[in-house]
Amino acid sequence: MKSSIFKQRFIVPATAIDALNHVNNITYLQWCLEIAEDHWISKTSKKQREENVWVVLNHFISYKNPSFLGEELETQTWIESYEGVKSLRKYKIIRPLDGKTIVEAETLWCFLDGKTFRPAKITEEISNLFI
Repeated sequence: MKSSIFKQRFIVPATAIDALNHVNNITYLQWCLEIAEDHWISKTSKKQREENVWVVLNHFISYKNPSFLGEELETQTWIESYEGVKSLRKYKIIRPLDGKTIVEAETLWCFLDGKTFRPAKITEEISNLFI
């Protein structure tokens, strides 16, 4: 049921650095949310995005190694599974230079009707875009 991996690369900006001179832990979560949104946008039409939205039920994040200003990082995301109204999305942030994993994370998302904001079963049309 796992989807293909969606990837993006970027350079760590100064705005991501904390008082310890490495990327702030909360910034990694923001990057996970951003790639999830980019993945959703890349696969769906404007109409589909108006008809349905996602909300977070929970996050789990594991910090493996620090990263620093100016480093190139790659964020990766994929749909691990889905059932009913819920979808488990996983993430990995790596440093391509040495192949080290910086972060591993997952988010449990709930699919909602875009008008009522009530949970809605993930349709075959939507699941076929990702799985």
